[in-house]
Amino acid sequence: MKIAVLGGGNGSFAAAGDFALSGHEVRLWRRDADQVAAHRAAGARILVKDHNGRHDVKLALVTTGIAEAVNGAELILCPAPAFAQTDIARLLAPHLRDGQVVFLPPATFGSMIFAQAARDAGNHAKACFAETGTLPWLTRKHGPFEVAITIRAKRLPAGVFPLDQAPRALEVIGQAFPGAIEPCGDALSGALMNAGPIIHPPLIVMNAGPIEHFEKWDIHKEGTQAAIRRVTDALDGERIAVREAFGYGAPHFPLAHHYAREGEIWMYGRGSHDRLTDSGDWRERIVLTEHRYMREDLRLGLSLLVSVAGLAGVATPLAKAFLAIGGAICGEDFAQGGRTLETLGLGHLDKAALQTLLRRGF
Repeated sequence: MKIAVLGGGNGSFAAAGDFALSGHEVRLWRRDADQVAAHRAAGARILVKDHNGRHDVKLALVTTGIAEAVNGAELILCPAPAFAQTDIARLLAPHLRDGQVVFLPPATFGSMIFAQAARDAGNHAKACFAETGTLPWLTRKHGPFEVAITIRAKRLPAGVFPLDQAPRALEVIGQAFPGAIEPCGDALSGALMNAGPIIHPPLIVMNAGPIEHFEKWDIHKEGTQAAIRRVTDALDGERIAVREAFGYGAPHFPLAHHYAREGEIWMYGRGSHDRLTDSGDWRERIVLTEHRYMREDLRLGLSLLVSVAGLAGVATPLAKAFLAIGGAICGEDFAQGGRTLETLGLGHLDKAALQTLLRRGF
């Protein structure tokens, strides 16, 4: 299959390397012209390291031209942070063609941003957009063109916009992630599977002291204590209550299963938390006001959850509290500056109208 991967971060390199390793034709797009030139000079190769060893793979194309990257691609995968989605969606919008599938893992309802960008560009191609609950790889770059994959996702609940095109979207995505994709309904259902806004805000806010004190800190190891886990589960309860209020059924992929050594398998499978911390790749320097866990998962992810909860009539006291504290740490009003139904241009819709839009599209 021809796959375009957008972005130059950990997830994009894991995607490009892993898809090439699986035999797909992979085109990698990124905006940094100097990095693209260096990557081409290095043979457009990526060194993938996983539990099976080291794999030197070659990409079909590395480019700064997004039209060139997505031309003829059946699947367009964009694992970039949510705060980068608006710019990338605007660049991509004129080039989408009938039948193409844009997959955002995960997205914080970013599928709506990409769909709106295509509409605003006057592009009426019958493309569809999907998102899931986590990045399909626990991964970190170890060099400019080298990436370590600690875990590949075992279960990826995916929601599609518009829902009427779900069979086509899931068939294409399933070719890239065989045996892992699980339909979970529309794009909002997919957005409400996003684990990042649940796991990361308690970790980064409740560990603020040691994060600022120590040069490097592993919030997933030393920072994951029993008290914080109780708060995480309570915050996850708010997410699940919102899902149920919208009529989305189980499985809800509760985050407790990520930590459990038995019971239902979570997105990364059993034992994934221990494998993550054992890798050492998440012992890192964290700048509280700049880190993705704060700028993406807390600011955007929780503001979306609170906004959607308001439409559903569900109380979210913990999500609101973390928005307030995170905003205070960063000197901003996260409740006003985040991602809400209003900022997405959907604030005028009631619950029934939103669900109709999610099913039929624009």
